[in-house]
Amino acid sequence: MFKKSVEAKSQQRLSGADRKKLKRTIKDRFPNASDSDLDILIPPKVEITVSKQPNRVLIYSLEGGLPMFFDVDSRGTTIFPTVYALWKVPHLLPAFILKGGEVSRYVIGGADLMFPGIHINAEGLPEFSAGEPWAVIVPGNPAPIAVGSTYMSSSEALKAGLRGKALKISHHYRDALWESADARYVPNAGFLEDVVFEDPSLTTTSQQSDTEVASDHDNDADNIESEVAMNDADASHADSSSKTESYPNVDQQVTTDLGDLKLTESDKGVTEEQVSLSVEDVDALLDKCLLQAFYTTLKDKDLPIAGSTLWSNHVLPCRPPGTVLDIKKSSHKKLSKWLQSKTSQGLISSKEDKHKKEVMVLTINRKHPDYTSFKPEKQQVEQKEQTVDPVNEANTNNLMEVIEIYKPSVHVNPIFTSVGADTRQLYTQSEATEVVFAYIEKENLVKPTNKSIVVLDAILCDALFKGAIKKGSTYPSEIHKKDLAPTFINRMQAHHQVTRGKETVVRKGGLKPMQIMTERRQGNKKVTKLTGMESFLIDAEPLASELQKKFACSTSVSELPGKKGHEVLVQGGVIDVLARYLVEQYGIPKKYIEILDKTARK
Repeated sequence: MFKKSVEAKSQQRLSGADRKKLKRTIKDRFPNASDSDLDILIPPKVEITVSKQPNRVLIYSLEGGLPMFFDVDSRGTTIFPTVYALWKVPHLLPAFILKGGEVSRYVIGGADLMFPGIHINAEGLPEFSAGEPWAVIVPGNPAPIAVGSTYMSSSEALKAGLRGKALKISHHYRDALWESADARYVPNAGFLEDVVFEDPSLTTTSQQSDTEVASDHDNDADNIESEVAMNDADASHADSSSKTESYPNVDQQVTTDLGDLKLTESDKGVTEEQVSLSVEDVDALLDKCLLQAFYTTLKDKDLPIAGSTLWSNHVLPCRPPGTVLDIKKSSHKKLSKWLQSKTSQGLISSKEDKHKKEVMVLTINRKHPDYTSFKPEKQQVEQKEQTVDPVNEANTNNLMEVIEIYKPSVHVNPIFTSVGADTRQLYTQSEATEVVFAYIEKENLVKPTNKSIVVLDAILCDALFKGAIKKGSTYPSEIHKKDLAPTFINRMQAHHQVTRGKETVVRKGGLKPMQIMTERRQGNKKVTKLTGMESFLIDAEPLASELQKKFACSTSVSELPGKKGHEVLVQGGVIDVLARYLVEQYGIPKKYIEILDKTARK
């Protein structure tokens, strides 16, 4: 529902009468909400605004732009809490528990929740009716990651053998509604960029839960192809006998085939190793991970940054493999106190944001003795790339990598020339961003009173806005750091690089998506057409032969009239399974697959 950010058609302050009506609606919709819960969700002395979206959805936000509820039909009958509201009052909705943190990737990616991805305890499936609002949580993490409505009742689900879709996701962590918050945050360190694991501050583990999940997976082994991706992620959780603290290391164990997702034997017993660490060892490990993050992932252009974001997106990913990092087992006990200690040491500068109620890291002192004497370690990913298994080397031909690259244009050439960068080369987005920030550092353009603001000189102003500002309008004199990189990239010439196996091509412009279309022919028969595969270094003839064997149907290849390229025609309506096959077997990113079903009933 909130896949793309859309500007509101209108926005207004909620009156006193409407405020009381909203409270009554929430009380009727969510019986678990007490009066004290309502005061937390809708504070008495805080201004509430309601914005109307083009799709008629109403979004109720607190003062400061924090969305708390959204009304799908604008009538109050289908009002849902946002994840921000659920993080404040988690018991507001009943929640389905996923079988493991890896399953959260699909939910955060925008997929609906399937029954095979739900953990069902010994008491059996809880009772619910069709259309009820439910939340989704990860084992070991009480903070919900998504909210939606049930597709069917519990009795219907049992009759269906607990297969198919369980929850229609209306809103989830990291969607456009979550991104719209001015003061967006994460509730704990288990929330990473594209996946959610257990909260490392909690020490709850359950061997019995692992046994139950394993039995659940055995019962689900014969699920249909539409549930394969979800089941494979479940299998990775069921096959692992390690405790939940080892989940963050799963990213480093991922192979090309989702069915091979599992933890190695060396990861078992991680919890016992962590328990043996002394307070001094944990303090030293914290400092090591922080400095590793400063060297490898956190750049000056990312500052200022919230303490929770620094922890989840930078510090945690830099911990050694097989290690659990728990701030509560250190001498500092709290993240804020740890960051304040680093401020007193002069390694960073920080301040407490009273609105966000957390510490913000403003700058990094890269001349500090601790920073200059630290030697960063090589990333684990780089070591894995150097040790490719010869058995799987043949499969790399099916792996594809798409890189969006950019060439300096006449607008930005002076910036590149000023810092000694070659204007004839192609740059990735991060490389181009580093160039413009190098220019800012060289010219000392950061505003002294506000480190997040860049003052524009004549050269940088022309590079960003010359020709883009209407005549008669005033050119801006400064720009926020978060807006600088996108504006600078948009002024460059877009290119893309596609690599498959040992073959690499670079083309001008953006990469056009592959198109899959299903339509009806005479006799009410369905056919599926596939075009645009050449852009992804896939030959039409071998692909057609492969699809013929895969789907046990006839295929044909023909040239596109008046265009370069070919069209693969597959007999039957295989639009969904074909898209999934291209993602799994050829590594085509989902955003580069365009689907059009002309057989769907309107």
